[in-house]
Amino acid sequence: MRIGILTSGGDCAGLNAVILAVVRRAVLGYGWDVVGIRQGTHGLMQDPPQAIDLNDQVNNDGMLRLGGTILGTINKGDPFHYPMPDGSFADRSQEVIDGYHKLGLDALIGVGGDGSMAILHRLAQMGGINLVGIPKTIDNDLAQTEYSVGFTTAVNVAVEALDRLQPTAASHDRIMILEVMGRDAGHIALFAGVAGGADAILIPEMDYDLDALTEHCLNIRKRGRNHALVIVAEAVKRDDGAAVTQDDDGQKVRYGGIGHWLADELGARTGWDTRVTVLGHVQRGGTPSPRDRVIASAFGVHAVDLIAEQKFDRVVAWSKRKVVDVAMADVIVGPRLVDTAGTMVSTAKGLGAYLGHPPKVARTAKTV
Repeated sequence: MRIGILTSGGDCAGLNAVILAVVRRAVLGYGWDVVGIRQGTHGLMQDPPQAIDLNDQVNNDGMLRLGGTILGTINKGDPFHYPMPDGSFADRSQEVIDGYHKLGLDALIGVGGDGSMAILHRLAQMGGINLVGIPKTIDNDLAQTEYSVGFTTAVNVAVEALDRLQPTAASHDRIMILEVMGRDAGHIALFAGVAGGADAILIPEMDYDLDALTEHCLNIRKRGRNHALVIVAEAVKRDDGAAVTQDDDGQKVRYGGIGHWLADELGARTGWDTRVTVLGHVQRGGTPSPRDRVIASAFGVHAVDLIAEQKFDRVVAWSKRKVVDVAMADVIVGPRLVDTAGTMVSTAKGLGAYLGHPPKVARTAKTV
């Protein structure tokens, strides 16, 4: 048996732990060959396909601790709508499918988020690719899994940032605002906000009132504390409903800047000095947390076992403290949002944090 593995979408901590687990289970458990595909689907478009033998990585225990991905990844260039040098777009999906078959693969493990999974699922249906998916995203917003590879490391980074911001906030009588990633969902902000003792946690799933947030900060001072911590997900909108975005070199409009907007507003309204820290890609890099290593290892082993059982078009997932697998069609339904009536929101509110209120018109993506 000869299987391939690729990493797609944004990088995150734990990807190399997934690769290591796949190699060890496939090579030591089944005697198979494992091929690593470089730069996601882009590597399969090349002629010849860009790939490396991974069997010799079976003893590389350093991969368990290594951030990023040794295979490289790509988060642009949809093969069904691929940007060409002349500014046009072309369907290069057949080139990806041909690359899979040129490598003589019997199955493919794709590690990615919802966008990558949707593309790989479509390619598999078109090209007879035996596909198994492994969920990874620091936003933790894939449906049907409680945890995705990369999430807990990102949360740990955000919590460490709050821990470092608190003493300097207290030293200078400041409101410190931490802006974290969260393109569609606020899981990072919510988990980190609870663990890091944030006084306000703003997430895209909840509406907020700037007057109420201002009053909340002023009440903190009235109770005798000279500083406050606010954490906000990048996709949170201004109070007038407008998204705060930045033009990324003319290529793509991305979220970013809500922290600075909040700082200006809260500073003017409260009279407090305000400062902003934007973590950005710091949340993606670095050594993976122990939990991410465990999740990555369990996912990698189970993915290989699914191939051995000839169970394809499945995605491994974490549910009720164990690894399971679900239909890929049930995963690519859209982002898994924070449950505004769930335990994490009620815990944050119970601790006295300001979160705002659920929107009048609820978003329709899954919350479980």
